[in-house]
Amino acid sequence: MERKNQSVPIFYMMGLPNRPELQPLFFTIFLVIYIAALMGNTVISTLIAINSRLHTPMYFFLINLSILDIFCTTAAIPKFLQVIQSKEKTISFHGCIAQMCLFSGVLSTETILLTVMAYDRYIAICHPLHYATIMSRKTCILLAVAVWVLGFSNSMVQTSLIPRLKFCQRNIIHHFFCEIPAVLKVACSDTYVNNIAIIIADVLLGMVCFLLTVVSYTYIISTILKLRSAEKKKKAFSTCASHITVVTLFYGGVIYTYVRPAFNNVLEADKVISAFYVIASPVLNPIIYSLRNKEVINALKKLLGINS
Repeated sequence: MERKNQSVPIFYMMGLPNRPELQPLFFTIFLVIYIAALMGNTVISTLIAINSRLHTPMYFFLINLSILDIFCTTAAIPKFLQVIQSKEKTISFHGCIAQMCLFSGVLSTETILLTVMAYDRYIAICHPLHYATIMSRKTCILLAVAVWVLGFSNSMVQTSLIPRLKFCQRNIIHHFFCEIPAVLKVACSDTYVNNIAIIIADVLLGMVCFLLTVVSYTYIISTILKLRSAEKKKKAFSTCASHITVVTLFYGGVIYTYVRPAFNNVLEADKVISAFYVIASPVLNPIIYSLRNKEVINALKKLLGINS
C-alpha cells in the first residue's frame, strides 16, 4: 500500500569513478571478463555433458555450479555495461528488484550447493564402499532440486521485503549493481526488518552451510591422514583441492558482504569484495577445476583432438 502512495523511485548506479575518458576501458574490461566467464563455464558444462567418464555426482554438481556462475555474471555485468555506456546511469526500480532477486538467489543457491559438494566428497573419501548407493542418480537429482528451491526461496523472501521500504526520488547507489546491502543503505525508511531477515538467512544458510562444510572436511582430512600410502593421500587430496579453493574464495566475499550489513559502511571495500565474487570467482572456478583435475584436462584434450 505504501508503494501506491509514492512515485516510483529511480536508482543511479555510481559504481565507477566519473571519468568519461576511462569509460571505454572499463567497458572493455568488464565485457572481456563476462565473455571469459560465459565461455569457461560453458566449456566445463559441455565437457561433462558429452564425456561419459565425467557422469558422476561430483561433476553433476559441478555443472550446477557452472550454471550458477553464468547466472551470477549475467545478473550483474550486462546491465552494468549498459550503465557505463549511458549518460544517465540509471536503473528502474523494478529492474533493480529483478537484479537483486536473481543475484541473491544465485548466492543462496551456491552457498547450499558448495555444502552438498563437500558432503559428496565426504561420502566418496570416508565411505567409498557405499558411495554409489548413497549418492545415487535419484539422490543427486533430489539434492540439486532442493538446493535450487531453497536458494531462490530465500531470495524471494529477501527481495519481497524491499518494496515495503520508502525511497527518495533520486537514489544514488555506490555500487556496480543492485545488491541488497547496497540498496538498503539508500532507503529513506527503517530497514530493521530487512536487516533481521538478512541475519536470519546468514544463520540458517550461511553459518549452517559453512559449519557443515567444515565438519565434512574435518572428517575428510582425518580420513586422508590415516591412509598409509602417500600416493593414495595425494590422490584423495587432489579430488578435494579444487572444491576447497572455490569454497574459500566464495565464503571470503560473501561473509564480508552479508554477515556485517548493519555494522559498518565501507563503500569502496564493499565494491571491491563484491566485484571479486561476482566477476573474479565465476571466471576462476572453471580454471581451478580444469587445471587441478586430470579428468577434465583429458576430456578437453579429447574434445580438441576430435575437432582438430
